[in-house]
Amino acid sequence: MLTRALGRTPHYVVAGGLAVIFLFPLLWNTWASVSGQPGTAQESGYGLGNYRTLLDYDAGLWRYLFNSTVVSALTVALTLGVSLLGGYAFARFDFPGRNLLFLLTLAILMVPYATLLIPLYVLLGRLHLQNSLIGLSLVLAMFQLPFATFMMRISFEAVPRELEESALVDGCGTAGALRRVLLPAVRPGLITVGLFAFLAAWNDFIAPLILISDSEKAPLPLAVANLRQQSMGAVDYGATEAGVVVLAVPCLLLFLLLQRHYIRGFMSGALKG
Repeated sequence: MLTRALGRTPHYVVAGGLAVIFLFPLLWNTWASVSGQPGTAQESGYGLGNYRTLLDYDAGLWRYLFNSTVVSALTVALTLGVSLLGGYAFARFDFPGRNLLFLLTLAILMVPYATLLIPLYVLLGRLHLQNSLIGLSLVLAMFQLPFATFMMRISFEAVPRELEESALVDGCGTAGALRRVLLPAVRPGLITVGLFAFLAAWNDFIAPLILISDSEKAPLPLAVANLRQQSMGAVDYGATEAGVVVLAVPCLLLFLLLQRHYIRGFMSGALKG
């Protein structure tokens, strides 16, 4: 027992060191958001002055949270729906050019998405979706689809075909087998894809900066970045740090709640590979 514990000590040391490296900036930011800083709403002592500044900024914190929630929810729904059907088709159906089409889908990952924002901005204008939360969600979902489709394909391939064939023999159609048998089996992959899509949409700054021009429709990351403009270009670091904390809390809670499924989703792909 002692030998096993000593043998795992390096793993604990490395894991603990990585945890400190990743958690320290967040803990420092949380402390700084409630501590006194010159030129902020909390100039001395400890309190929530910076959070009150953030709450009352421009359209209001709740409005920006609502915008971010709508964009994230739409992005997750679109990403899950399209990648589920795409991954199922790539994993279960044989059709001419399947592998080539899949490689072309993955090739989108090699294109820096910032280079596509201007053409997409023009395209959304022609579709009358410019400066809208729906248009922003479509763009963010599009950037997530290559990875999401890859994850769903390997998730479906990790499920034995015998399960689906048994459902078909019992009278289920293709849609019924997908809904009743395969969906529960690939739930970890769906959660992994959904969590990735949520984190990308919730924290994205570049796409809203290009595609959203109305401050009333800005998501929270863009609003936090715009805080620097309220004092003739001076950065209100206290309110900015409070905004970072507000942005981080939902991400941490979701990851803690879904981490078991998240890890299983990645492990199913790793085992399949």
